[in-house]
Amino acid sequence: MSKIPAKIPRSKKKNFSSFNYAEAFKQLNLTDLLPWQIVADPVEPSDFFRERLQRLEQHFDLQSYEESKKLLIDAICEEALVTIEQLKIWKGAQLESDTLAGYVDYLVAERKRYLDIPLLCIIEAKKDDFEQGLAQCLVEMQACQWQNRQADRNIDIYGIVTNGEGWQFYWLTTIETVYETPLYSVGDMALLLGRLRYVFNLCQQNLLKPLQ
Repeated sequence: MSKIPAKIPRSKKKNFSSFNYAEAFKQLNLTDLLPWQIVADPVEPSDFFRERLQRLEQHFDLQSYEESKKLLIDAICEEALVTIEQLKIWKGAQLESDTLAGYVDYLVAERKRYLDIPLLCIIEAKKDDFEQGLAQCLVEMQACQWQNRQADRNIDIYGIVTNGEGWQFYWLTTIETVYETPLYSVGDMALLLGRLRYVFNLCQQNLLKPLQ
Protein backbone atom coordinates (compact mmCIF):
# COMPACT_ATOMS: atom_id res chain seq x y z
CA MET A 1 0.00 0.00 0.00
CA SER A 2 1.50 3.33 -1.06
CA LYS A 3 1.87 6.10 1.48
CA ILE A 4 0.24 9.49 1.02
CA PRO A 5 3.01 12.14 0.88
CA ALA A 6 3.17 14.20 4.04
CA LYS A 7 2.02 17.79 3.69
CA ILE A 8 4.92 20.24 3.96
CA PRO A 9 4.43 22.78 6.80
CA ARG A 10 4.33 26.38 5.58
CA SER A 11 7.42 27.19 7.64
CA LYS A 12 9.43 24.65 5.64
CA LYS A 13 8.21 25.62 2.18
CA LYS A 14 10.65 27.45 -0.08
CA ASN A 15 10.08 31.20 -0.23
CA PHE A 16 9.50 32.85 -3.60
CA SER A 17 12.20 35.43 -2.91
CA SER A 18 14.85 32.74 -2.36
CA PHE A 19 14.83 31.63 -6.01
CA ASN A 20 17.49 32.86 -8.39
CA TYR A 21 17.07 32.96 -12.16
CA ALA A 22 18.34 29.43 -12.90
CA GLU A 23 16.47 27.87 -9.98
CA ALA A 24 13.19 29.38 -11.14
CA PHE A 25 13.63 27.97 -14.64
CA LYS A 26 14.36 24.53 -13.17
CA GLN A 27 11.36 24.77 -10.85
CA LEU A 28 9.08 25.18 -13.88
CA ASN A 29 11.06 22.70 -16.03
CA LEU A 30 11.88 25.47 -18.51
CA THR A 31 14.91 25.78 -20.74
CA ASP A 32 13.77 28.97 -22.49
CA LEU A 33 10.85 31.37 -22.91
CA LEU A 34 8.86 31.82 -26.12
CA PRO A 35 8.43 35.26 -27.74
CA TRP A 36 5.14 37.09 -27.27
CA GLN A 37 4.20 40.28 -29.09
CA ILE A 38 1.12 42.01 -27.68
CA VAL A 39 -0.86 43.72 -30.42
CA ALA A 40 -3.20 46.20 -28.74
CA ASP A 41 -4.75 49.57 -29.49
CA PRO A 42 -3.22 52.52 -27.61
CA VAL A 43 -5.21 53.89 -24.66
CA GLU A 44 -4.86 57.63 -24.29
CA PRO A 45 -4.20 58.60 -20.65
CA SER A 46 -7.04 60.46 -18.97
CA ASP A 47 -6.61 64.01 -17.72
CA PHE A 48 -6.98 62.67 -14.17
CA PHE A 49 -4.10 60.23 -14.75
CA ARG A 50 -1.85 62.90 -16.28
CA GLU A 51 -2.48 65.20 -13.32
CA ARG A 52 -1.87 62.38 -10.84
CA LEU A 53 1.46 61.51 -12.45
CA GLN A 54 2.48 65.16 -12.44
CA ARG A 55 1.70 65.44 -8.72
CA LEU A 56 3.54 62.20 -7.90
CA GLU A 57 6.62 63.35 -9.79
CA GLN A 58 6.46 66.73 -8.07
CA HIS A 59 6.03 65.51 -4.50
CA PHE A 60 7.58 62.01 -4.36
CA ASP A 61 10.91 60.40 -5.18
CA LEU A 62 9.98 57.81 -7.82
CA GLN A 63 13.51 56.66 -8.65
CA SER A 64 15.60 55.61 -5.66
CA TYR A 65 13.80 52.75 -3.95
CA GLU A 66 11.60 49.79 -4.80
CA GLU A 67 8.80 51.08 -2.57
CA SER A 68 8.83 54.46 -4.30
CA LYS A 69 8.48 52.74 -7.69
CA LYS A 70 5.23 51.18 -6.48
CA LEU A 71 3.53 54.60 -6.43
CA LEU A 72 4.01 54.79 -10.20
CA ILE A 73 2.98 51.14 -10.67
CA ASP A 74 -0.20 51.75 -8.64
CA ALA A 75 -1.16 54.72 -10.78
CA ILE A 76 -0.56 52.93 -14.10
CA CYS A 77 -2.46 49.81 -13.03
CA GLU A 78 -5.35 51.93 -11.77
CA GLU A 79 -5.59 53.72 -15.12
CA ALA A 80 -5.50 50.45 -17.10
CA LEU A 81 -8.25 48.96 -14.92
CA VAL A 82 -10.74 51.80 -15.49
CA THR A 83 -12.88 49.78 -17.93
CA ILE A 84 -12.21 46.36 -16.34
CA GLU A 85 -15.15 45.88 -14.00
CA GLN A 86 -14.56 42.36 -12.66
CA LEU A 87 -10.95 42.56 -11.46
CA LYS A 88 -9.31 43.73 -8.25
CA ILE A 89 -5.67 43.97 -7.18
CA TRP A 90 -4.42 42.77 -3.80
CA LYS A 91 -1.08 44.13 -2.60
CA GLY A 92 1.17 42.07 -0.36
CA ALA A 93 -1.10 39.03 -0.58
CA GLN A 94 -0.05 35.72 0.94
CA LEU A 95 0.33 32.89 -1.58
CA GLU A 96 1.43 29.29 -1.35
CA SER A 97 1.46 25.98 -3.21
CA ASP A 98 2.30 22.47 -2.06
CA THR A 99 6.03 23.34 -1.85
CA LEU A 100 6.28 27.17 -2.13
CA ALA A 101 5.13 30.09 -0.01
CA GLY A 102 5.54 33.82 0.42
CA TYR A 103 4.01 37.22 -0.19
CA VAL A 104 3.50 38.77 -3.62
CA ASP A 105 3.73 42.44 -4.54
CA TYR A 106 0.47 42.49 -6.52
CA LEU A 107 -2.06 39.72 -7.16
CA VAL A 108 -4.94 40.14 -9.60
CA ALA A 109 -8.16 38.19 -9.00
CA GLU A 110 -11.92 38.58 -9.23
CA ARG A 111 -13.38 41.67 -7.59
CA LYS A 112 -14.82 40.50 -4.28
CA ARG A 113 -14.59 41.51 -0.64
CA TYR A 114 -12.08 38.68 -0.18
CA LEU A 115 -9.29 37.09 -2.23
CA ASP A 116 -10.53 33.97 -3.99
CA ILE A 117 -9.79 31.46 -6.75
CA PRO A 118 -9.15 31.82 -9.64
CA LEU A 119 -5.89 33.71 -9.26
CA LEU A 120 -5.22 35.49 -12.55
CA CYS A 121 -2.06 37.58 -12.66
CA ILE A 122 1.09 38.37 -10.68
CA ILE A 123 2.81 41.77 -10.79
CA GLU A 124 6.35 41.77 -9.42
CA ALA A 125 7.86 45.17 -8.61
CA LYS A 126 11.63 45.47 -8.72
CA LYS A 127 13.82 48.57 -8.54
CA ASP A 128 15.91 47.58 -11.55
CA ASP A 129 16.77 43.86 -11.23
CA PHE A 130 14.50 42.38 -13.90
CA GLU A 131 16.28 39.00 -13.77
CA GLN A 132 15.47 38.54 -10.08
CA GLY A 133 11.99 39.91 -10.69
CA LEU A 134 11.42 37.28 -13.37
CA ALA A 135 12.63 34.50 -11.06
CA GLN A 136 10.08 35.46 -8.43
CA CYS A 137 7.33 36.09 -10.97
CA LEU A 138 7.75 32.63 -12.53
CA VAL A 139 7.48 30.69 -9.27
CA GLU A 140 4.59 32.87 -8.09
CA MET A 141 2.75 32.21 -11.36
CA GLN A 142 3.31 28.49 -10.83
CA ALA A 143 1.86 28.77 -7.31
CA CYS A 144 -1.22 30.54 -8.72
CA GLN A 145 -1.66 27.75 -11.25
CA TRP A 146 -1.35 25.12 -8.50
CA GLN A 147 -3.97 26.89 -6.35
CA ASN A 148 -6.37 27.15 -9.28
CA ARG A 149 -5.98 23.48 -10.18
CA GLN A 150 -6.89 22.46 -6.64
CA ALA A 151 -10.27 24.07 -7.39
CA ASP A 152 -10.51 22.56 -10.92
CA ARG A 153 -9.70 25.89 -12.57
CA ASN A 154 -7.00 25.06 -15.10
CA ILE A 155 -6.43 28.42 -16.78
CA ASP A 156 -3.56 30.47 -18.15
CA ILE A 157 -1.73 32.69 -15.67
CA TYR A 158 -0.25 36.08 -16.54
CA GLY A 159 2.71 37.85 -14.98
CA ILE A 160 4.32 41.28 -15.13
CA VAL A 161 7.76 42.41 -14.00
CA THR A 162 8.21 46.16 -13.74
CA ASN A 163 10.26 48.92 -12.16
CA GLY A 164 7.51 51.41 -12.95
CA GLU A 165 9.22 52.67 -16.11
CA GLY A 166 9.86 49.39 -17.95
CA TRP A 167 7.17 46.69 -18.16
CA GLN A 168 7.63 43.09 -19.30
CA PHE A 169 4.72 40.65 -19.62
CA TYR A 170 4.64 36.87 -19.17
CA TRP A 171 2.10 34.17 -19.98
CA LEU A 172 2.11 30.72 -18.35
CA THR A 173 -0.10 28.39 -20.39
CA THR A 174 -2.05 25.37 -19.18
CA ILE A 175 0.57 23.13 -20.81
CA GLU A 176 3.22 24.94 -18.74
CA THR A 177 5.08 26.81 -21.44
CA VAL A 178 5.93 30.45 -20.77
CA TYR A 179 5.83 33.36 -23.22
CA GLU A 180 7.68 36.66 -22.78
CA THR A 181 7.20 40.08 -24.37
CA PRO A 182 9.91 42.64 -25.10
CA LEU A 183 10.43 45.35 -22.48
CA TYR A 184 7.81 48.07 -22.95
CA SER A 185 8.40 51.62 -21.73
CA VAL A 186 6.35 54.42 -20.19
CA GLY A 187 7.95 56.55 -22.90
CA ASP A 188 4.88 55.63 -24.98
CA MET A 189 2.33 55.65 -22.17
CA ALA A 190 -0.70 55.21 -24.45
CA LEU A 191 0.74 52.04 -25.96
CA LEU A 192 1.79 50.70 -22.55
CA LEU A 193 -1.70 51.30 -21.13
CA GLY A 194 -3.19 49.56 -24.17
CA ARG A 195 -1.03 46.48 -23.64
CA LEU A 196 -1.68 46.41 -19.91
CA ARG A 197 -5.43 46.71 -20.43
CA TYR A 198 -5.22 43.93 -23.04
CA VAL A 199 -3.64 41.60 -20.45
CA PHE A 200 -6.21 42.60 -17.82
CA ASN A 201 -8.95 41.78 -20.35
CA LEU A 202 -7.42 38.33 -20.86
CA CYS A 203 -7.53 37.87 -17.09
CA GLN A 204 -11.18 38.91 -16.99
CA GLN A 205 -12.04 36.46 -19.79
CA ASN A 206 -10.52 33.66 -17.70
CA LEU A 207 -13.19 34.24 -15.06
CA LEU A 208 -15.77 32.94 -17.53
CA LYS A 209 -13.99 29.68 -18.35
CA PRO A 210 -15.73 26.55 -17.01
CA LEU A 211 -14.28 24.19 -14.42
CA GLN A 212 -11.77 21.71 -15.84
